[in-house]
Amino acid sequence: MKNKNFLLAVVLCLTAMGLRAQTRYVDAAEFPLLGKATQQTLTRYERLPDSCQTVSREPIWNLGRNSAGLAIRFRSNSTQISARWETRNNLRMNHMTPTGICGLDLYCLDGDRWHFAGSGRPNNKLTTASIVRNMKPEMREYLLFLPLYDGPISLEIGVDSLALIEQPQVNLPRREKPILFYGTSILQGGCATRPGMAHTNILERRLQRECINLGFSGNALLDMEIADLIASVDAAMYILDFVPNANVEQMDERAVKFISKIRSAHPTAPILLVEDPRFTHSWLDQKVAEQIRSKNAKVREIYEQLKQQGDTHLYFLTSEQMIGTDDEACVDGIHFTDLGFMRYADLLQPLIEKLTK
Repeated sequence: MKNKNFLLAVVLCLTAMGLRAQTRYVDAAEFPLLGKATQQTLTRYERLPDSCQTVSREPIWNLGRNSAGLAIRFRSNSTQISARWETRNNLRMNHMTPTGICGLDLYCLDGDRWHFAGSGRPNNKLTTASIVRNMKPEMREYLLFLPLYDGPISLEIGVDSLALIEQPQVNLPRREKPILFYGTSILQGGCATRPGMAHTNILERRLQRECINLGFSGNALLDMEIADLIASVDAAMYILDFVPNANVEQMDERAVKFISKIRSAHPTAPILLVEDPRFTHSWLDQKVAEQIRSKNAKVREIYEQLKQQGDTHLYFLTSEQMIGTDDEACVDGIHFTDLGFMRYADLLQPLIEKLTK
């Protein structure tokens, strides 16, 4: 009798282990999605309202379908986390990793700090990938960052077949009064090796506050429908980082109108204007050096003009110390490495904390 009971226990244990080893996939649409300026989008994992489809320039609309800055929040006691996702474009570039372009990045909450757990590395348009495994079966809170330069058209989270996967119970990052960023390819995340290393995602974890990424590669040209979208968001702070894309003439023509649209909707919210970075090859490339000088002079002039007109909640950030002085913070002289993004986050963090206290 004892032998039979022992064998039964072994069978039940092995059966449970086998079931736990199997993976079931749950639609990520069941869980909160952070980082959206509006819910009125054509599909879930894109950033612009559907109304922009007939209004925006085609590059803006297409880039708005990238999921830069978006993240899923959930909790689970699974011993492993996997993902199955299909991207819209299966994009590849010669200066950015596939994981940064169209991969996933998982973080796990320990106390009040988010720790890196693993990446979902893409291998095709449709990818099934293990992100982290061999964990103890304990309930944990997770934050899953989505692709920076592509966007999922479907996304499922994989857990043990017997595990729980639930709504988050910890309100971190806080979703009230997010920080909103507008800018260029650098803001969108070019060329972070993985989604979690874009500076907006770094800051979201450090500040424990939702960040909205309205970065549009090569296309931060002060389009007024984007100003309307920004103005519609009740943010704690607005960071405008358009100078790498907009030329002097475009800033002359559009910047005051663009900023004033946001200011009229949010009279006392901090608005931060950011200079063009001192790109690492500008000490040799004299054309680039002159462009940086002239564009930074123009954005400083716009700042001074608006301050003189009485805007007491407008701020200015010089890029002198943005990415260091060792010339090691860029991939191609312009787009940031992970080191560059960390340095930019280091520069922004105390300023954001001060202005949103």
